Amino acid sequence: MVRLWRTPLDLDAVQRPRGKVFFIPARCKGCELCITYCPKNALALSDKLNEKGYHLPEFADPDACVACGLCEMICPEFAVYVEEVTEEAKSDE
Repeated sequence: MVRLWRTPLDLDAVQRPRGKVFFIPARCKGCELCITYCPKNALALSDKLNEKGYHLPEFADPDACVACGLCEMICPEFAVYVEEVTEEAKSDE
């Protein structure tokens, strides 16, 4: 976690974005780029295999995701997409 040298004036007014990552198992080739380049270490390699025999990524820490979309941009097979989760949607689950 980043430590601030001073407290921002709008700290209580600004909400940190939250995200949920979805994977398309049939497209994943297990390259682990999404895991390696996740800035918040929200993803990890799972024990699940897809039909090609590759290990799939999964959420290691779902609350850490900030919906930056880097995993979505870096995936060479377009097997990952991110949706931003709002507080209203989170309370409905």
